[in-house]
Amino acid sequence: MRILFTFALAIALSSILVGQSFNYAVALEPITIDNLGGIQSYAYGQHDGQWLIVGGRLDGLHRRQPFASFDLAGHNDQLIVVDPVQQQRWVASLETLPAVVQEQLRSTNMEFYQEGDYLYVLGGYGYSNLENDHTTFGQITAIDVPGIIAAIKTNTDLNPHVRQEAVADFAVTGGQLNKIEDTYYLVGGQKFIGRYNPHGPDHGPGFFQEYTNQIRRFQLSDDGEDLTITMLEPLTDTVNLHRRDYNLAAQVMPDGSQGLTLFSGVFQYVQDLPFLSSVNITSDGYQLQENFEQYFNHYHCAHVSLYAASTNEMHTVFFGGMAQYYQEGDNLMQDDNVPFVNTIARVSRTADGTMTEYKLAEEMPALLGSGAEFIALPDLPMYENGVLQMDQLTADTVELGYIFGGISSSAPNIFWINDGTQSVANNVIYRLKLIKKINTSTAKITDGDLNLKVFPNPTTGTFTIQLNVRKSTAVSVSLRDIEGKVVITDTIQDVQPGTFTWKNQITPPLTAGVYFLTIVTDDQSASRKVVVE
Repeated sequence: MRILFTFALAIALSSILVGQSFNYAVALEPITIDNLGGIQSYAYGQHDGQWLIVGGRLDGLHRRQPFASFDLAGHNDQLIVVDPVQQQRWVASLETLPAVVQEQLRSTNMEFYQEGDYLYVLGGYGYSNLENDHTTFGQITAIDVPGIIAAIKTNTDLNPHVRQEAVADFAVTGGQLNKIEDTYYLVGGQKFIGRYNPHGPDHGPGFFQEYTNQIRRFQLSDDGEDLTITMLEPLTDTVNLHRRDYNLAAQVMPDGSQGLTLFSGVFQYVQDLPFLSSVNITSDGYQLQENFEQYFNHYHCAHVSLYAASTNEMHTVFFGGMAQYYQEGDNLMQDDNVPFVNTIARVSRTADGTMTEYKLAEEMPALLGSGAEFIALPDLPMYENGVLQMDQLTADTVELGYIFGGISSSAPNIFWINDGTQSVANNVIYRLKLIKKINTSTAKITDGDLNLKVFPNPTTGTFTIQLNVRKSTAVSVSLRDIEGKVVITDTIQDVQPGTFTWKNQITPPLTAGVYFLTIVTDDQSASRKVVVE
């Protein structure tokens, strides 16, 4: 289903916001390396500017037929070393490692995190000869990154650089692994056993699927020989943490503490659509971000986090992937098939905790990015958690690192016609640069100054909106249903500065469902989702 919206839904058409520190365009410069194949949904570590690529898929979007989906031929059964500067690559087969290690390290959608020289990979989904089925692997593997890169380049033994432990709680795929201070956070994801089947677990060969609905926390001690895992009490939420294949971004929170934000993800319980909400995670727990919905970049894609301490503003930029919404000219389009997109968008958090989304003018060079990764240059000024120190990026043009891999699709929606030829795993590396803009004038600014509130929400049909008006203006109110049909429209002329309140008076009452409310003034716009029960 493809729906046209002619309103902005709180998404600025410019990448610049007056009063914010983000005054950059982005540029992507392609790099090709001979014999570097494409890959998507992989794990990576790096040492001395060289990358170690582990696992992932060598093909494009998985096919819908169980016999063809996630087939063994698409598994990455090599360890790959890439030097993006010298434009070289080296490979080594996994076959010299123990079978249980091989199977995990050729899987897809592992969770991973690099701490110093060690890359830790958890879980992952793939075919197991030992179990004679597709499964989610319940292991953690520690890889000595500089050691194994040297072994791959010199064709020597890989085994001294790899250690593995079985941990049942790590049988997760499609989640994300990150760290706050000394604690690891394994967020969301699922356990999936058997062949994928879009018609459900009771059709064809059948499968077992269980979302974790958790943030699994643990501490890890590693002396180079023994791994000691201490599991902490998990955080469970069957509603807000029921997600996989999302973006988890390191953040600096408004109070200056380290944190993480879980952006979007799939799938909702009642419909196969992405979440639009986000969840903030700190050492104190987690909380749903209030009054914010993300319309772009719903599936996992390359992203970069930048924090400006001078203004206490956090910016996260997302590159392509898949999304329920995309921009077409001046119009926002909704496609519930959740197509591949070329959108580059930014979510910014201001000092008061308000989050707003902006579509950048630049776009990906193709329908590209799902399952890709951003690999930062190691010598950039960073906070301890890997967030880039934006105030230190003072040059007019700053190179941040590289975007590599992901699915490149020939069309937005290919799932039901996919025979394996409509998409590929991307083999082009893109050098990512920030370019400072000279002209800082903008079109509209959105949402933040309006401080739009809708209550009660959920509602039984009657609700009130309240917003701040900063100058004399007309206020346009519109409400559309999930199909894009206008059910309320009103324009109030000559609204004076201050707090403005409006109450809907629609008759007959609204039917139960999800609606999109949009407010437009002379120089601002904002939107909220309204749920009628």
